[in-house]
Amino acid sequence: MKLDIKGLTAEEVNLRVSQNQQNNYNEDVSKSTKDILKDNVLTLFNLLNLIIGICLALVGAYSNLFFMVIILINITIGTIQEIRARNLVAKLSIINEDKSIVIRDNQEKSISSIDIVLDDIVKLVAGDQVPSDMVVISGQIEANEALLTGESDLIVKEEKAQLLSGSFVSSGQCYGQVIHVGKDNYATKIANEAKVHKPFNSELVSSIRKVAKFTSYVIVPLGLILFVEAFFFRGSDIKSSVVASAAALLGMLPKGMVLLIMIALATAVAKLAKKDVLVQDMYSVETLAHVDVICLDKTGTITEGKMKVEEVEILQPKYETMFEDLVGSYLSASSDNNITMQAIRNHFKETTTYPANRVTSFSSERKWGAVCLDNIGTIALGAPERLFKEADLPKGIQEAQEAGQRVLMLGISSESTDDETILPRLEPLALIKIDDPIRQNANETLAYLKEEGVDIKVISGDNPVTVSNVARRAGLDNYQKYIDLSELTTDEEVRSVVNEYKVFGRVSPQQKKILVQELKEQGHVVAMTGDGVNDVLALKEADCSIAMAEGDNATRQISNLVLLDSDFTTLPDVLFEGRRVVNNVTKVASIFFIKTIYSLILSLLCVLTAISFPFIPIQITLLDLAIEGYPTFFLQFENDKRKVITRFLPTALRRALPNALLVVFNVVFIYIYGNMKDWAQIDITTLMYYMLIAVSAMAVIKACLPFNPLRVFLAVTTTIGTFVAAMLFKGLLEISMLTSQSLPIFAILVIVSIIGKIILDRLIDKQGTKYFFHENK
Repeated sequence: MKLDIKGLTAEEVNLRVSQNQQNNYNEDVSKSTKDILKDNVLTLFNLLNLIIGICLALVGAYSNLFFMVIILINITIGTIQEIRARNLVAKLSIINEDKSIVIRDNQEKSISSIDIVLDDIVKLVAGDQVPSDMVVISGQIEANEALLTGESDLIVKEEKAQLLSGSFVSSGQCYGQVIHVGKDNYATKIANEAKVHKPFNSELVSSIRKVAKFTSYVIVPLGLILFVEAFFFRGSDIKSSVVASAAALLGMLPKGMVLLIMIALATAVAKLAKKDVLVQDMYSVETLAHVDVICLDKTGTITEGKMKVEEVEILQPKYETMFEDLVGSYLSASSDNNITMQAIRNHFKETTTYPANRVTSFSSERKWGAVCLDNIGTIALGAPERLFKEADLPKGIQEAQEAGQRVLMLGISSESTDDETILPRLEPLALIKIDDPIRQNANETLAYLKEEGVDIKVISGDNPVTVSNVARRAGLDNYQKYIDLSELTTDEEVRSVVNEYKVFGRVSPQQKKILVQELKEQGHVVAMTGDGVNDVLALKEADCSIAMAEGDNATRQISNLVLLDSDFTTLPDVLFEGRRVVNNVTKVASIFFIKTIYSLILSLLCVLTAISFPFIPIQITLLDLAIEGYPTFFLQFENDKRKVITRFLPTALRRALPNALLVVFNVVFIYIYGNMKDWAQIDITTLMYYMLIAVSAMAVIKACLPFNPLRVFLAVTTTIGTFVAAMLFKGLLEISMLTSQSLPIFAILVIVSIIGKIILDRLIDKQGTKYFFHENK
């Protein structure tokens, strides 16, 4: 191609730079450190705890401030995890100093792609990625726009044709004039439409927020009333009034529950990292446990996205000894570099045994390319039906095509023609069977997901017949139910077919988003996988978005999960981790909500009777650590792959209610009985606290059923250890030892509480005592 293009002058370039018409727009769609800190620190839950902590600090009740350590750990775990994930994605997304050849002052110059300015003339050759939107002004290429549109077919780009940033040049050479830079580029516009990060979707955390929101309505009035009653009506000093009020309010906030969820999710993140799954939003692990529909892309997801030569059948024995040199010489002379040619280049070595005197680049319109070799003649490579008559085609072609393989043929002729677009009569030289391999274990993965009740939708920008065939090879049921969405013109039409088909082809980025929206509106929890800019809108819309590390930068940044090995067959591992977290947290959640329920009930009773709340913050904190923190920390590591079938908050509250009512019963009974017997206040408080430990320990024992060695150890050490800790730190806890008067009452109340729990379990759950002993099997 003769160059007769001067390009921009240095002055014109400087002018455009000064006018901010440069290709250096930052399309980072990840969360900033400021946003991460804000999301983890500025929560209603933290605010309520902070206000209580400030009140305690102002009156000098420093020993009761230990609960703030739990809050700080919550914030730290969440913040560190998000920043770490974001930084790792940033490393994946670092653009290698992509260079572009531009024409400036009538000379070719190699510059960074970010230094391209509006109206620059860019030279593009096979293998280049288009750095900015442009119009072809000279030459002809074939472009692969799969990352943008999902369509893997090559598109011929001739003079006046538009080239989109992010597409790849598969063959040919051209010059293009830049028409958009930075934020005006097509790919950037799609990325920016999804720039605002979607809020995380976590039933566990949203449940805690519901509890925090509910308690926020009662904490302020209850706190004020309890303080006024203590300070003005009972004549307590300001420190005692604040401490008593704070204990009641702190008990309503399940801070230990939040810490457990954070640790459970962080543990899942660490385990998945070992399996090459980067979790950017750790709450998405839980979300995937609830997913019932997964939308999969084809290329790079079900398939490896890497064409591979499966078989070469030489059809002319006389060329067998020189075949490798013939193909190698063809590849050396040709500049074609589309995905099919890459597979052939990976299979054969380039040689210069036979120099070329003329090269005809492959064209998707002609479906063939050719090279004239010295002393040999013409070697042509392309679609069999374009090189030979149907009668001359080998029988193996139809079988290979039915198996979903791409078939090319080599033809050879001792003649040549003057017209590059016309081939001489060829004789068949070889048959090349090329395949985009289905990912290893893809069949097992799809079968497992189906068994677990997860519906699979394959959504691709590629030809629906091709996509359906890939789905068949991957073992997807009802793969024959496919549709070409390019034939649908309205959003309503797209929505109407979402349940009728399993395979959707020729899907535009906007249609992908609509399909996900419709599935969500039908009540499904939707996960979406993708690797290109064309997937960004749907990924943002999905409840759980999963990107391939080999995919586009913006796709990785917007997704909840990034598969670092780009292998979707790791999805069951993510599903298992989500289920483990949800099932284990749900199993032990009742231990945490006991305190929330009894604190609320006791606070209301205290308000009505004008008596002091029976416990102080440091006493509550010991139970947070010994009863709630210690056993549940170890229980949350256990494997539990059962399908999640219950709602977290109703289940947890229902299971916690019997124990909470027993705590209230014991506190009221001890208060009345102790005052009737004229016990000292410290003896009443001590017996109340010991019964609180006993009833809470029952919840731990229940969570440990059915017993195994670890659970027996946890049940025993939790129960005994908490009582021992209460005795050792009785001064700090402001209690004493049980006396000869209170010890028999303690024993009787423990027996009564055990019987009462069994009865309450029967009343609250229809499964009766079987529920108590066998729920966790």
